[in-house]
Amino acid sequence: MTSIGFELATQLLAKGTHHVLLGSRSPSKGHAALERLQSRSDLPGTASFVHLDVTDDTTIASAVTQIETDHGRLDILVNNAAIGRAGETDTRKAMRECFDTNATGPAMLGYAFEELLGKSRDPMRRIVNVSSGAGSVGRMFDPNRRAVSGLGRTLPYQASKAALSMVSAQQSLDFAPYGVKVLCWNPGFTVSDLGPFNKVEHGAKPVEVAVRPLVEILEGKRDAEANVFLSEDGGKYPW
Repeated sequence: MTSIGFELATQLLAKGTHHVLLGSRSPSKGHAALERLQSRSDLPGTASFVHLDVTDDTTIASAVTQIETDHGRLDILVNNAAIGRAGETDTRKAMRECFDTNATGPAMLGYAFEELLGKSRDPMRRIVNVSSGAGSVGRMFDPNRRAVSGLGRTLPYQASKAALSMVSAQQSLDFAPYGVKVLCWNPGFTVSDLGPFNKVEHGAKPVEVAVRPLVEILEGKRDAEANVFLSEDGGKYPW
């Protein structure tokens, strides 16, 4: 399994100080991932499964109820669900699906958990929206840009990630009264199941390497950089 979410859970559990809620739209795959994590003796943290599909309001509502019942609060929300739809010939369909998962989903999820995030007293309480450099409008005309060049017909993905920037900016204002930080972060070109080119042979970085900066963000190490689009190399991208 090469997903950013699974690797993030792995690295957090390795610290032994976190309870990780592992969300998945597929109960069978989610439980399998949970069992895989719990079988490892080198991961002293605890974890549980939450059925969650960011495009399905019913599962979102159920997840909120489950977490409220079991924990009474939510300290950190990481929105990392994403689809690319590279190669889809029906552009309207691809646009609709990419926006639903990559932008609308994180928006709906964040506001659904607003009350539980507001109940957190953890100094690191936050939302992190995992985005992509491909969604940076400011990089579109940069001749040295890397993440966008050569991707072909990826407008649905790029546009939906640009929309996620606005979602992040608005949430940053909306959640500020709760003391909840909202950050938008790009992991860089990473090995994953997102698309056919996310492979080592195409220059993608290992997922364990990509996730380490995200753990640092969750630990507050980039909190001084508020209201910016954080890049994978410690810098930032133009919105």
